Amino acid sequence: MVKHVILWTLKEEFSEEEKQQIKAGIKEGLKGLAGQIPGLLEIHVQTESLPSSNVDIMLDTTFESAEALQGYSVHPAHVAVADGKVRPYTATRSCMDFEV
Repeated sequence: MVKHVILWTLKEEFSEEEKQQIKAGIKEGLKGLAGQIPGLLEIHVQTESLPSSNVDIMLDTTFESAEALQGYSVHPAHVAVADGKVRPYTATRSCMDFEV
């Protein structure tokens, strides 16, 4: 199995109210991928954090294999969420993929 963990920081230009709406949209979009992507076993999206955090959103996914992760990266449903709900609003993205 493969874990795919992403951390995003939202752009500074958004108000706190806008950030809450953006985070809700990202979470809804990503959680909606469950059951649509072959090999995607688990998907968790965390948008509520402690004040000690320095990122806004965490995506924690589990895939059957590295090949399934590669398929996810180009799957039309994933690309639609990334292009429509994530990329326009995020300033930074960090990723770690690893085998479990």
